[in-house]
Amino acid sequence: MDKNIVLIGFMGTGKSAIGQRLARKLGLSFVDTDREIEELTGKSIPMLFKNYGEKRFRSEEKLLVARLGKRRNQVIACGGGTVLEPENREILQRNGVLIWVDAEPEDVFRRVRRKRQKRPLLKKGLTLEQVHRMMEKRKPYYEGADFRINTSRSSIEDVVNLIINKLEERSHEDGQS
Repeated sequence: MDKNIVLIGFMGTGKSAIGQRLARKLGLSFVDTDREIEELTGKSIPMLFKNYGEKRFRSEEKLLVARLGKRRNQVIACGGGTVLEPENREILQRNGVLIWVDAEPEDVFRRVRRKRQKRPLLKKGLTLEQVHRMMEKRKPYYEGADFRINTSRSSIEDVVNLIINKLEERSHEDGQS
C-alpha cells in the first residue's frame, strides 16, 4: 500500500491503541496527532486548551495534517475533531484510506470518563446523553470514511485484523479495476 492509513472517529473509540498495533503489524510508522502536537508545542493538550484555547489547538492540528498529508506509508490516529475541518479531511483523503473507528456511546462514555482530565472538551459532570449528542453531531464528518469499524465488542487485535482484511480486499478490488 502506497497510502496512509488514517483512523478517524470520536474520542475513546480506540484509535491510538489500534493505530499503534496496526502500524507495528504492517511495519509502518505511527503518528498520533494529539501526541505529535504535544511534542511540537511542548504542552499537553489540556494545557493548550486552557492557556490558548481551542482555536490555537486547531491551528496546530491543521499545520500538522498538512505535513502528514505529504508523507506515505504511515498509520495516523487523528484526534476526534481533526476531520471537522474540511481542509484537513481533504488532505487526509488525498493520500490516505480513511477508517472510521466507532463504538457504542455507552462504551465511549465508560472509556472517556476514566481519562476525563486528558480530554479538554469534556466537562466534569459528563453524562451519557452528552456523549451521545456529541457523537451524533460529529457523525456526518466521519461518514465520509472509506469504511467503518465498530470497536465495542472486539479486542484490539480483532479490530486490527479486520482492518488489514478490509485493506487487502480494497487493494484486490483496486487491482482488478
